This record gives sequence, structure tokens and C-alpha cells, in this order.
Amino acid sequence: MGAQPTQRIDAHFIAAGKYHDIDYPRLELLKLLAEHPHVRTTVAADYSGLERLDNCRFLITYTCDLMPTEAQAKQLRAWLESGGKWLALHGTNSILVFTEEGLVACPEDRPEIFDMLGTQFKAHPVIGPFEVEVLDKDHELTRGIEDFEVVDELYLSKTTAPIDTLMQTTFEGEATGFVEGNWEKTSVPILYTRDIGKGRVVYNTLGHCRGHYDLPGMQDFYPHKEMCAWNYDVYYDLLRRSIAWAMRDGE
Repeated sequence: MGAQPTQRIDAHFIAAGKYHDIDYPRLELLKLLAEHPHVRTTVAADYSGLERLDNCRFLITYTCDLMPTEAQAKQLRAWLESGGKWLALHGTNSILVFTEEGLVACPEDRPEIFDMLGTQFKAHPVIGPFEVEVLDKDHELTRGIEDFEVVDELYLSKTTAPIDTLMQTTFEGEATGFVEGNWEKTSVPILYTRDIGKGRVVYNTLGHCRGHYDLPGMQDFYPHKEMCAWNYDVYYDLLRRSIAWAMRDGE
């Protein structure tokens, strides 16, 4: 056996939210973290208990329509500014409100969150294939990865703070069911970084996942499971690279 790491690394993982099979990414990410026996991870279903971050090198979030309180947002900001690393996945940047007309609105009433994350989810078209372009081919998260096609839920977003886009796609068309439903041709970040003080956010918008039982009160049985990027080796490659970045001391 090879030499084992001598230093423990602590991490915190928040996996919760609506309209998704949260169980699947929770399990898959814990399996990826378990490839590193010196990483010890606590798992939560909301943003409470963030004092745990004081002992953690990094935070992972896979959520949808789940926001920290104002006090928790201040905790997150202070931790990031002091050097924390936040790997944010898929729906972390989403607030969803249904209008009387049955459309989905994405209110902008939590600017302190979206300033940290650098984007806010606004809509998505019907799940389908799109091309992902690697903009920065020399970054540790993307080096050696070629442009690829993926079937996923494309997150159309508003940029809310300076970000460094590593991967992107282009979209023009209709996002049916959303208040902001008509989109002129625009570049859409898929993977990006955002620096905050001594810390950094890495955001990967891929990874939608919905099973048969994830729309309670709306559809008791959802007939077609949606695994999206979880079907692709390149997505797991990106997750492993992101975990390796998060584990490393410093930027």
C-alpha cells in the first residue's frame, strides 16, 4: 500500500431542496469524497450549523430553492473571505416562486447570496443536448478536457458579480414556464470561479437529477427519470477535479 496522508481534511456538504432527486447526488458525491480516506465530511439538509465551517477546508452544496438566512449568509461570507472554498453545484443559485399564472419567477431579494455566488438562476429550457465549450484550456479544472455535448437542464442565469468563466455554452430561444421565458442569443456560464477575499467559489451548473418521486404535491409519480450529466464520464471527471482543488491548502 502507498503512504497514507497524515493530515485530516474536514468538509461540510449541504444536500437538500425541491424538485430534484437529492438522494442520488448526495450518495454519488459522498462516494467521490470517500476516495480520499483523510477527508471527513459532515452532511446537512439546510444551512444551519455553519459554525462547523470553522473547522472545514471546503463546503459543497447541491440544493434547489434553498437559501441561507441573512445571519447564515454573513457566516458564509466571513468564512469565504478568510480562505474557505465553496464548490456549488447545479441549483445552489436558485430561488423559485410560482405566480398566480403558474409561471416560475426568480425574485432578486437575496442580493448578498448572489453576490457571493456570482450568478442567479433565471430559467431553463426543456432538457436537451447542448455543446459545452472549454474557454480556459489550461486551468486545473479543465486541462485536457475537450469541448463536449451533454444532455442536461441548461441553467440560464444573470451574472451578479465578476466571475472567471472556464466553460460555457450559447443559448437562444424559449424557456417555457418561466417569467423570463424569452432569451436572445447569449453566452451561458457552465463552470466558473469567483474569488472572494482569500477564498474562492467554484460553480458547476450541470448535474440535474430527478427521480419518480421528487415532485410531491405536483405529480405523485414522475414517469421519466432524468439523470442528465450524471450519465457522463466527463461530469465525474469535473467533480473529481473540483474536489481535488477544494482539498488543497490555498488557492
